[in-house]
Amino acid sequence: MQYRYRRRQGELHLQKKTITQSHDIALFLQPHLQDLAHEIFGIVLLNQANKVMHWEIISQGGITGTVADPRLILRKTLEKGAVSLILFHNHPSGNLKPSKADEQLTQKIKEAASFMDIRVLDHLIISHTGYYSFADEGKL
Repeated sequence: MQYRYRRRQGELHLQKKTITQSHDIALFLQPHLQDLAHEIFGIVLLNQANKVMHWEIISQGGITGTVADPRLILRKTLEKGAVSLILFHNHPSGNLKPSKADEQLTQKIKEAASFMDIRVLDHLIISHTGYYSFADEGKL
């Protein structure tokens, strides 16, 4: 019960927040993702003012990976009326280095989103050791 209360408080705090840097999202996501034993992939949707409108987990996988369907991600973004999104997933191993598949998926989603005037602002990898931001590292 206490976890649901903390999670709800975190969600309410995040939904009022204007996102200005990767650290803003990482601080919110890390407590939710850092201790998971399986990999998940999710999205944070933002409005024109970079305020969080919605966030959700898109897929859950095994210990070493999960599948993220770009069509599902873009459909959810359009349904919510978001103009930009932040991708995120966790690495249960603690390794923050993106895989080649992570980099390819990020570019694929970014290219597809651009056709619909949706901006992919970042892709975060979260673990118990910290986070990695594709935007901060110049990979977006």
